[in-house]
Amino acid sequence: MPAAFFVVRATVSDPAKREAFDAWYSREHLPDAVKSFGAMKAWRYWSLTDPSLHQAMYQFPDQAALDRGIDGPEMKRLIADFNRDWPDVTRTREVLVLAEELVA
Repeated sequence: MPAAFFVVRATVSDPAKREAFDAWYSREHLPDAVKSFGAMKAWRYWSLTDPSLHQAMYQFPDQAALDRGIDGPEMKRLIADFNRDWPDVTRTREVLVLAEELVA
C-alpha cells in the first residue's frame, strides 16, 4: 500500500499576523495534529512565490491510516481550535496518495 498524505493549505492574508501564526502552528497546532491524527511525520512550508500561503503536510503509511486519522472527532476538534484562534485564515484540504518516489 502506498503512503498517503493529508495537506492543509492556509492563506494568512495579513502580513502582520504571519509571525504569530507561524509560532502557534509550530508550538501548538502541528504537534497536536500529528499526535491526534497518528501521522508518521509532518512538514510545514511557506510559499516563496506567495508569502501569504502556508502549507502543512502529514504523512501516513497508507490511505486506511489516513482515513482513520482524519475522519474522527479529533479532526473536528482541531478544526474548531483553528477557527477559534485564526478565524480570518482560510484553508483548503487535500488527500494525496504516493504515485511514485525516485531517490537519486
